[in-house]
Amino acid sequence: MPIGILNNIASLAAENDLTITNNNLQNVLLQLSSGSRINSGADDAAGLAIANGLEANVSALTQSASNANNGIGALQVADGSLAQVTTLLNRAVTLATEAATGTVGSSDRAALNDEYQSIQAEINRIGSNTNYNGTQVFTTNPTSIYISDATGNTSQASNFISVTTGTLSAPQLLGSASGATLSANAAIKVGDAVTIGGTTYTFETAASLAAAPTGATGAAVAVAIDGSANPVTALQNTLANLAAAVNGGTGAGTVYQADVAGPNPNVDSTASASGNTVTFTATTTGEALGPGGIASTVNVAATELGFVQTGGTTFTNGSTSDLLTATDAEAALANIDSAIQTVALTRGNIGASINRLQSASNVISNQVTNLTSAENTITAADIPTAVANLTSYSILEQTGISALAQANQQQQLVLKLLQ
Repeated sequence: MPIGILNNIASLAAENDLTITNNNLQNVLLQLSSGSRINSGADDAAGLAIANGLEANVSALTQSASNANNGIGALQVADGSLAQVTTLLNRAVTLATEAATGTVGSSDRAALNDEYQSIQAEINRIGSNTNYNGTQVFTTNPTSIYISDATGNTSQASNFISVTTGTLSAPQLLGSASGATLSANAAIKVGDAVTIGGTTYTFETAASLAAAPTGATGAAVAVAIDGSANPVTALQNTLANLAAAVNGGTGAGTVYQADVAGPNPNVDSTASASGNTVTFTATTTGEALGPGGIASTVNVAATELGFVQTGGTTFTNGSTSDLLTATDAEAALANIDSAIQTVALTRGNIGASINRLQSASNVISNQVTNLTSAENTITAADIPTAVANLTSYSILEQTGISALAQANQQQQLVLKLLQ
């Protein structure tokens, strides 16, 4: 190679090597400061793609474990509530057993029944007011716990753990009064009638009822047809009048009863109107009449209303839900025993679901550990190797700078030839 001054080849070579060394040194310093081997896609494109996928898996599984733990919390709330229901039912056993004996008088049974009714009211309150994070706990709607590893298989049934606690109420556990429902789907006309128990309710216009003799007697009850111009309002108000007549109260319009005693409630049933529907519930007196004793027969005239009856053609005798007689207490005792078994079965199902969710949470925790380890293997910097490289590149950078200085100085030796 000729000795010249146009280009300093040695300096260029030293500069290139020094640049490479400096880049490697900067990369090692970045690994040591971040702790990660991959700090950009240029470091390891394939490794970065795999690591990002594993990181997504870990994130999804971590949240899935949280979902499972939330589900466990909700089920534990349900189980705790049912434990209290069991306590209440055990007290009900004591009350029913005492009420069933012949040495207890009617006044004593009335006192026992008051506490028994309070127990039923508390069971209803627990069933309707038990919530978890603002969500009803006791419901027929299944609670689906979503378990995912972020692989995109969101539609698979295996991604969901569904748990159904079911509803909780005293009538459901202990039986309730019998009942039936009438729904009207057409306008009510004069002369239409409905028979509830031993009383017939006949629909008449308010004007004709106002002109009726006040001394009329009999079991028949006349109910005013509402005169509103809006047919929907008129129908709903008329049905409200019917419910009020059954309950012995005042409805949306004027209620007329052809009875010298004036308005009085139906001894066999109570009524509740909502929209185009009237729901009838048997009273304790009505229950005592036995199956079919509380007739809610829709006669021919009422059929012309477009009434559609659900719950049977007549009221059926409901399960005894009071302790007013020894017979009722015996029947209640059988229902309470069945209720205790039902609650125990429900708690068993809830316990099995809690165990399943706990198992899923444990499996997820193990998956998170293994996937995090796999991601760490790809992305984490090998600190001993990085430190060794740091030492090596630091020395190379120093020798490279010295070599570059020597190469630049070597060019100046040409001047000796001109002296």
